[in-house]
Amino acid sequence: MGVSARVLLGILAAVLFAFASGADARASQLVDRDASAVRLAIRADGVALLTYRKAGRWRHVFAWGALNAREPNPVIPQVRFKFDYTGGWAHTGRQLWRSFHGVCRPYDGPGLAWLVAACKAPDGSYWAVQSWQRALPHRGHAAWRAGQTAWELHLSHWTGPLATLEVHRDWAFGEADDLFGRLTYRGVPVHGFHSSHDGVALDGYGRGLYIDTYDSPYGAGWKRDTSILTRKPSGVFCYSLWPTRDPSLPGFPDDLRPAGRGTRYRITVSGPGVTPDLSWQAAALHRYDPNNALDVVYEQSMNALLDVLAGADPFCKTQH
Repeated sequence: MGVSARVLLGILAAVLFAFASGADARASQLVDRDASAVRLAIRADGVALLTYRKAGRWRHVFAWGALNAREPNPVIPQVRFKFDYTGGWAHTGRQLWRSFHGVCRPYDGPGLAWLVAACKAPDGSYWAVQSWQRALPHRGHAAWRAGQTAWELHLSHWTGPLATLEVHRDWAFGEADDLFGRLTYRGVPVHGFHSSHDGVALDGYGRGLYIDTYDSPYGAGWKRDTSILTRKPSGVFCYSLWPTRDPSLPGFPDDLRPAGRGTRYRITVSGPGVTPDLSWQAAALHRYDPNNALDVVYEQSMNALLDVLAGADPFCKTQH
């Protein structure tokens, strides 16, 4: 395959694989949006109370009934919190939050990105609240719909190790910056079973990776480049930054967005089940130099690693 044909294949793959505006819009731990003054308390029976302000009012939300995550299973649903947004009124006819005797023991768990509040529960498990902008438009485009710039509030409850977000950097076809890796939980790949035609997970197992670029042609600071799903059954992902006509944007198909090559990249992913969200970031590599032996050897090693991670899945193997 010639270089120009391979480059075209990479661009088409990027379009087909990454044009959803919210890859895991059904993430199970979403509590609310644009909350402030968030407080978290845990009762000994495993019920959590989140207290926060939104739109000028205090909200009192009970959460219970979920811990950690299940391995992907097409028959058994993923674990999921139950919520009571009425502060207990809907279940008992009383404002139970007023008499809630919860605690928030000092958090001594792993470091978490986007952290708002975290507690160690009386039973030794951990609870955390994280907040970040999941729904930002792709390719650094300005928001044009309500909610696209919202700061989502995510709740998690877990014991033991977190999921692992493995990320590697190389170059696609010697031209575009490329990011690839995989998402696993306790050694098992994380992936969904059903997604829409525009790449949105339709079950509780699918997880999207939200890729941001720093100081890119989109502008100064962090900008959302795209969101993609991990692949079934490997949990692998791959994405390279090319000029793109993005179907999720209002200017499609006329608007050709530039490649989002930045000085740094960041990936955020909702944790499987009700485990915490994860984030990775690192500096961009330098431009690939085919006459530099170190670049050539490094690229060959990354291609070999991607082939191992992808296993029998041929998609990412086309992104060399």
